Amino acid sequence: MTAFADRFWTSRDGLKLHFRDYPGRDDRPPVLCLPGLTRNARDFEDLAARLAGDWRVLCVDLRGRGESGYARDAASYNPLQYADDLGELFVQHGLGRAVFFGTSLGGLLTIITAMTAPQRIAGALLNDVGPEIDPAGLERIRGYVGQGRSYPTWMHAARALEESQAEAFPQFSLTQWLAMAKRCMMVGSNGRIHFDYDMKIAEPLAEPAPSGPVDMWPALAGLKDVPSLLLRGEMSDILSAATQDKMHRLLPHSEAVTVPGVGHAPTLDEPEAVAAIGRLLARVR
Repeated sequence: MTAFADRFWTSRDGLKLHFRDYPGRDDRPPVLCLPGLTRNARDFEDLAARLAGDWRVLCVDLRGRGESGYARDAASYNPLQYADDLGELFVQHGLGRAVFFGTSLGGLLTIITAMTAPQRIAGALLNDVGPEIDPAGLERIRGYVGQGRSYPTWMHAARALEESQAEAFPQFSLTQWLAMAKRCMMVGSNGRIHFDYDMKIAEPLAEPAPSGPVDMWPALAGLKDVPSLLLRGEMSDILSAATQDKMHRLLPHSEAVTVPGVGHAPTLDEPEAVAAIGRLLARVR
């Protein structure tokens, strides 16, 4: 495994939050990796292994995930709070700009940052997410988040993931399902294997927005002057081809790439994704 340092910062409401810091050159902005809703810093292990040395890579555990603290108030598990937490990361660790790599929820946090603090973004990868989310995909996510299931062995955990996500990754081998299980789950104090997040992150998802869906399209304008990569899984039920195309038209320095044979969300290890990431980073200044 590529060497990294465990580092921490503190949210404004007092939570100790964690990120992995893979060393790299200090004459270019770091790559800041932001995971999806139920995922954590371990999702980016292979990406960090490819980039570390040439690029400093920071892989974040959002509050309630991985090695970050669990919130006292479940209502704080919301995108605006996550974005505020990231702002504190920049302040407390003296970061100026970063190349944001955001998968799913992490991509939404990138878009929010583009609206609230665009000066922090040197480039952006939006992985299978955009200002509009397909309602079918959102309902699928609501259907599994926070269920608190556990498994007696890693093999059971891997098979459970395969059963629930085979449509998104139809070509995955058992080895890949086991690797995914070990990234998104952990062994609990009772010896059983369970998902590595606070089950209460599901509670805000069950609450309807008080004023209806928020229009995120204006926020996208914060990325118009930086290089960006708009990645989409060919079979995604979160990001439609039409939304990806509209984003591409609105962002003059963007590249739109569809990863064949996968759904939500590409792992960033696919050959098409690896090549596109290389082209994105070559354009970062």
